[in-house]
Amino acid sequence: MTTIFSSIFTGGTLTLSGFLIALAVALILGALCALVYSSHSAHTRGFLGTLALLPAIVAVVIMMVNGSIGASVAVAGTFSLVRFRSAPGTAREIGAVFLVMAIGLACGMGYVAFAAVFALILALIILCYDRFGFLEKRRSSLEKELRITVPEDLSYEDMFEDLFEKYTSAHQLNSVKTTNLGSLNKLHYHVKMKQTGMEKAMIDELRCRNGNLEISLALAAESSDL
Repeated sequence: MTTIFSSIFTGGTLTLSGFLIALAVALILGALCALVYSSHSAHTRGFLGTLALLPAIVAVVIMMVNGSIGASVAVAGTFSLVRFRSAPGTAREIGAVFLVMAIGLACGMGYVAFAAVFALILALIILCYDRFGFLEKRRSSLEKELRITVPEDLSYEDMFEDLFEKYTSAHQLNSVKTTNLGSLNKLHYHVKMKQTGMEKAMIDELRCRNGNLEISLALAAESSDL
């Protein structure tokens, strides 16, 4: 048992067999993390692909700068910023990125058994948390982002309240934005429909109130809170 968690790079020397083993384990564990993440979180296919490949990329970076752990961690840390450079990620996405980076770091240093045990333990803990409701549940299909364009002189505070009471079980005004040189206001609501199939009827009645200006209704983002 004491040798299971030893590095496969004996003497600090990188060999072809050691490289292939570390790379294979990193890819397998990355795919496992992506699978676990997809089971309990809203996601895009691109982000899952990133989670699956990032451990292998980090592992290769660590192997290339073998002998300088400080430099390798600094270089590998830049990968965590790529996903969030233009758009902020959710707390869950950030945690997933750091998890796969840690796996890649362990594989790159040759501790493949340590990385495997670490990944399995974290996967089980995450699944248990999700099972018992410790993690945020996936957004319901009834939760929507509603955007309504209204004339600037329209008093929108109570204009749509009766329609929200009719079609939604909860609603919240998140933001108001002026457009078209201030002649229009764009209202952004987070709403939860009472049931599916009511969207068209609600939009038709909203159009009668906002002068038939633009209205959009889309699934709510995961980071939105009602």
